[in-house]
Amino acid sequence: MKNILITTSSFGKEDPAPLTVLERAGLTAVLNPFGRKLTESEAIELFEEYNPVGMIAGVEPLTRAVLEKGKGLKSIARCGIGMDSVDLTAAGDLGITVTNTPDAPTIPVAELTLGMILSLLRQTHVSDASIRNGAWVRPMGNLLHGKTVGIIGCGRIGSYLGRLLVPFECTLLGYDPFCKKSTIFQLTSLEDLLSRSDIISLHIPFTDENRHFINASRLGQMKKGALFFNAARGGLVDENALYEALSSGYLGGAALDCFEEEPYMGKLKDLRNTLLTGHIGSYAKEGRAIMEMQAAENLVRELEKIGI
Repeated sequence: MKNILITTSSFGKEDPAPLTVLERAGLTAVLNPFGRKLTESEAIELFEEYNPVGMIAGVEPLTRAVLEKGKGLKSIARCGIGMDSVDLTAAGDLGITVTNTPDAPTIPVAELTLGMILSLLRQTHVSDASIRNGAWVRPMGNLLHGKTVGIIGCGRIGSYLGRLLVPFECTLLGYDPFCKKSTIFQLTSLEDLLSRSDIISLHIPFTDENRHFINASRLGQMKKGALFFNAARGGLVDENALYEALSSGYLGGAALDCFEEEPYMGKLKDLRNTLLTGHIGSYAKEGRAIMEMQAAENLVRELEKIGI
């Protein structure tokens, strides 16, 4: 039996077509039994029990210790963009190929970020919560129109977000050391972007080198009252430093879709000037269907290359 371990908790629920692709290739799908992100020990248990030849992975920690338990594992297909959850060096040493789906999350994550920007500016979440609690809070918000927006990371998602912001007549600043020219952004230094932007949105991958890329020092370089957004990866932001910048009133607000530890239970949830969502950036039915299909096709293609 050629088992495929699928650890994303919602795979195939909205559209079973990706599961059909795997079945037609003669592969048996083993779905995540926990309905959430796996721990390292849970991933090891599943590897030992099912000995999969392939895996469609979420964001669980696929460390060397986990991968070494996959005696028959030949390929990992990440259902998403980020590769930081996979020990790529270990995968290479063990002869395991790793693919991802870089295009599918672009529109969903960019649209979510735009929605978070508009909601935080107009405080719609605060008004909604007040009504549900029997009050009638009418916070005075701000317009997106005409604001200076800084995008850190001008790749697929950052660039698409920039395109979405054009009709709002924003000044669009971009920082990305790998981007040499842009028709969307005024490319500038990180320091200039932080100091000039009313709104700052982070769209870079997580690596060990850029852990806490947004730290106390860089938060201090932002202009007083600025709004900060992270729909990229948890770990890019020093959440304690962000809490201090928000609770002191230095920053006007922040919205985050991802956190160092998930589910998130930290103190940012106690602040009124935060908007927090549960890592739902790619959780749009249309985008998710594309992502899951691409992951299934990637896995089948890689296994076929080696005759499985």
